[in-house]
Amino acid sequence: MDYNKILNPTVKDIKPSGIRKFFDIAEEMEEVISLGVGEPDFPTPFHIRRAGIQSLEEGKTRYTSNWGLKELRGEIARCMERKYRLSYDAADEVLVTVGGSEAIDGAIRALVRPGDEVLIVQPSFVCYEPITLLAGGTPVILEMKPEDDFRLTAQALRASITPKTKALILPFPSNPTGAVMRRKDLEAIAEVLRGTDIMVISDEIYAELTYGDTAHVSIASIEGMRERTVVIGGFSKTYSMTGWRLGYACGPAPVLQQMTKIHQFAIMSAPTTSQYAAVEALRNGDEDVRKMAEEYDMRRCFVVDGFNNLGLFCFEPQGAFYCFPCIKSTGLSSEEFCEKLLYAEHVAIVPGTAFGDCGEGYVRVSYCYSLGHLKEALRRIARFLDGLR
Repeated sequence: MDYNKILNPTVKDIKPSGIRKFFDIAEEMEEVISLGVGEPDFPTPFHIRRAGIQSLEEGKTRYTSNWGLKELRGEIARCMERKYRLSYDAADEVLVTVGGSEAIDGAIRALVRPGDEVLIVQPSFVCYEPITLLAGGTPVILEMKPEDDFRLTAQALRASITPKTKALILPFPSNPTGAVMRRKDLEAIAEVLRGTDIMVISDEIYAELTYGDTAHVSIASIEGMRERTVVIGGFSKTYSMTGWRLGYACGPAPVLQQMTKIHQFAIMSAPTTSQYAAVEALRNGDEDVRKMAEEYDMRRCFVVDGFNNLGLFCFEPQGAFYCFPCIKSTGLSSEEFCEKLLYAEHVAIVPGTAFGDCGEGYVRVSYCYSLGHLKEALRRIARFLDGLR
């Protein structure tokens, strides 16, 4: 059997995730400190776990609606109104998905036809470009620069738009840089998009994890943007519910209806137990989120200071739980730095190139780990750097 003739060439040509590569190597090594995976070290808060357990004990194990549990969609709509001043009809403008990743996939597939161009901000999460290719679209990369604080500028957006542009993927707060877009930044982006038919897929999975006095602003809340924006959210990062696999999309009914059609045939419905737990998270989880965000903020300051003190300049992240130190001074490529560090000191981090070619010269470090974990990792990295000098 010649599988090269059988397999889909588009799928074959897609590279595996650069995040998982180093994680998989680290799993086979002893005494490894991994700062590579964006998974909170907090357990899911007990009252949320209890709600999931209770739903099982009560026999609530049947399929829900394709759209998701009505009760949960109502809570998501209320949350969007309360936190971001966005009004969505829970009946046909909110879809519950298997993680935020499925929501991203559904949005791209519902919008993109073969030949359509999709503007993708990079460095960014690993899935946007492959999903665009799988939908037959053409990824157009918008390189974010440190001198712009890794934000998308109106000038860069305007220069990238062509008659084939179908959508802009706007992933802020950013994985891997921790960059955020403030209201004035979003207003400038909105001004460029007005008068076009370009849709925005706004991945706001880290919306609750921003630092400082300025809260997250959704581009959908900017005048004229709600009708052209699909907002992606979820429970994995905010409530430390990674393994529950639950996300959602909010947006205009005509788009959400097509996304639900894709979800209906590919997935059917999100896990029922997870949905009951998520209802409890939205109703009573604000204090949990606040406490976790405070802890992340402390870790953020510690790690950023640590890398700067080691001579590896680190942009100060304002959101999510990642930092993106520059390793160009070592003379190593991102891949070389991470591989040598892993084998020499058993510390796993991710090359910046896993998030796009423009990530060369950087590495991504997740600080969603304990302070003790982070201190030991920085001690080992310092020893590694001494060995390079």
